Amino acid sequence: MEVVDYDLGPERREVVLDLRVLVVGPGPRSDSWAYVTAGCWAVMEAHGHRLEFVMTAHVRDQRFIELMAMIAYYHCGGHQLDLEHSMPIGEPWVPGSSCDHLLVSLPYLHGPDLEHCLVPGGHARVLWTLPVTTAEIEFRRRHGHEALEQLFDMAEIIPTDPFRASVA
Repeated sequence: MEVVDYDLGPERREVVLDLRVLVVGPGPRSDSWAYVTAGCWAVMEAHGHRLEFVMTAHVRDQRFIELMAMIAYYHCGGHQLDLEHSMPIGEPWVPGSSCDHLLVSLPYLHGPDLEHCLVPGGHARVLWTLPVTTAEIEFRRRHGHEALEQLFDMAEIIPTDPFRASVA
């Protein structure tokens, strides 16, 4: 595991002062890389509800560290994310991918042990940010989050595949 201190820059630094991204390499339980925010819990608390975010990717790449910083800034800078929310990326997840949004979901790939994390003064909930397509976000708006997750299950998507086909 590597801890990357991430400076959001002079205009954004104050939003998440001590932002770090934990980069966890493949291991015995997963052949993917995990990127986890660390610092959101200290900034955002609503009714004892603190969040951090995890993204799973096929490779170790600075792009995913930057996306995690984007999520932290978006969440702590006025667009409080939560389970079943989504966030536009504004560009493909990776060049050539049709995934241009992130869907906040339970950390299914990592199991329930990751979802609840002890932090100083309490606990934080770690939620998964799954790259999805605009069409999938539109489907979710019309049919609900659960219906979209059922489509993912039926299609047996590989969530770390940046070039997967849209299910909607």
